[in-house]
Amino acid sequence: MLETNLLYYGDNLDILRRYIPDDSVDLIYLDPPFNSQRDYNVIFKSEAGRRSDAQLLAFEDTWHWGPSTEATYAYLTNTTRHQGRVPDPASSLVASLRKAIGENQMMAYLVEMAVRLVELHRTLKPTGSLYLHCDPTASHYLKVILDAIFGPTRFVNEVVWQRTSAHSDTAQGAKHFGRIADSLLFYSKGPDYAWNQPVVPHDDKYIKSHYPYVEEKTGRRYGHWDITGPGGAAKGNPFYEVMGVSKYWRYSKTNMEQKIAAGRIVQPSPGSVPREIRYLEDSPGTPVGTIWTDIPPINSQAKERLGYPTQKPIALLERIISSSSNPGDLILDPFCGCGTALIAAETLKRRWIGIDITYLAIAVMRARLKDSFAMETVPVVGQPTEVEGARQLAQSAEGRYQFQWWALGLVDAQPLGGVEKKGADRGIDGVITFTDKHGELTSVLVSVKSGHVNSSMVRDLKGAMDRDKAAIGVFLTLEEPSKEMHLEADTAGLWRSDVWKRDYPRIQIFTIEELLAGKKPQLPPFVMPTYQKAQRVAVQADQPGLFDLAPRLKKVAEPRPHDYVAENDS
Repeated sequence: MLETNLLYYGDNLDILRRYIPDDSVDLIYLDPPFNSQRDYNVIFKSEAGRRSDAQLLAFEDTWHWGPSTEATYAYLTNTTRHQGRVPDPASSLVASLRKAIGENQMMAYLVEMAVRLVELHRTLKPTGSLYLHCDPTASHYLKVILDAIFGPTRFVNEVVWQRTSAHSDTAQGAKHFGRIADSLLFYSKGPDYAWNQPVVPHDDKYIKSHYPYVEEKTGRRYGHWDITGPGGAAKGNPFYEVMGVSKYWRYSKTNMEQKIAAGRIVQPSPGSVPREIRYLEDSPGTPVGTIWTDIPPINSQAKERLGYPTQKPIALLERIISSSSNPGDLILDPFCGCGTALIAAETLKRRWIGIDITYLAIAVMRARLKDSFAMETVPVVGQPTEVEGARQLAQSAEGRYQFQWWALGLVDAQPLGGVEKKGADRGIDGVITFTDKHGELTSVLVSVKSGHVNSSMVRDLKGAMDRDKAAIGVFLTLEEPSKEMHLEADTAGLWRSDVWKRDYPRIQIFTIEELLAGKKPQLPPFVMPTYQKAQRVAVQADQPGLFDLAPRLKKVAEPRPHDYVAENDS
């Protein structure tokens, strides 16, 4: 049986093939990364001869044509290789696209998306649906790829979500209308897909105009509604007489007689066209169409903002999930990011699976699920559980940063420099903050090493601590530290907490093996959250950015260990 409510770390293509069986998922939402702000010249710039592989670097929407893309293209277009797992229309389309636009970043993106969409289609139940979130950069290509995989008749809607109110690059020389919307390409696997019509509540102006009357005995609001048949005989509407008026009507004669007997049909004045009484309480709202302007984006003032690139509002995912699934259904997000789809799924009592290729995203999701639903343990398939696995992670492509983010997660440290960190780090990879006397923020610097280590690295950590006035330094190493390293750490001395009246080693060295066995740094109890705390479900609180150093603090009384609390901590 497929295990749910867990995360997978790694390439979603590999994970889909290894772990997600056929016909097992009820709803898929994916927001695949691609930088729509990139200049079109760059997207279509020829990359013939480049050796760079087609891959997604952490938090950079960059795809390149390379050997891996070439192999994936061959799989998609060669029946011998895919052995019938790729629909013929998809194979033909991908081959035609390559001829049309050449080997470039756009084509690399489309090849990598096509092979993943084939696998996602396989995992869907016959009653399942897929929503692909994209923007005009590649939406036209993605739609024809989806047509080729799902079949043109399985296209349901293209929803346009207005993600910002106004945007213009005219001052920078742009010559186009402001790009303010994203698209949601909605496909079903079969004709009997799950559907629950979403509605938006009526506003006061609509209620007053359409339900202007109030019933004296009950206080219920109601209105008189047109019941003539639009289109007449051409639309199949019946023609007969009602209260002396002969017309084409919306209802059959039998249904009309039932409504008259129930007192729901009235004639406002003698000889006028009869109308139907409709009560406001019977209309939960206006059915949602394909233009969504009522869900604001995540801006700098949004309460749910985490500061994570490409974060989508929870309301957007809740509308998608509630419309196209039912409680207990399984929701899959293969490009999970900060996990908004998972938060919405858990809120709506659905099961879920999230996949992401960066360990930083996995760490953010785990923290967010813990903050939102008090989930202390969220299983992660694919993360190292032993030293050899950690070594393989460190030696993999882009492994240095993935290993660092994973190791920092073992001690609940925040990556230094946030998601944009790429350059020199001066030997410091993460930070842990805590409060001490008078609620002042104090820092712990964390250095992560995956290769050969020596005592000079411990001295570098000590120098960084002196420079940044940090209280404690933590040195994490994949390899065994030498005696000289331990001696260097011992000579750093102790740091004393004024609040707890306790001494802590200034420099603490831990191996990955020790951390995997459960050993933890010795730190004061008032450690601040590693990532910006997400809101508990149904709790309102102002939130600073994900990588802000810490929430604001307020003093409650004279300093005692329990006197300093975060203002946004419920």
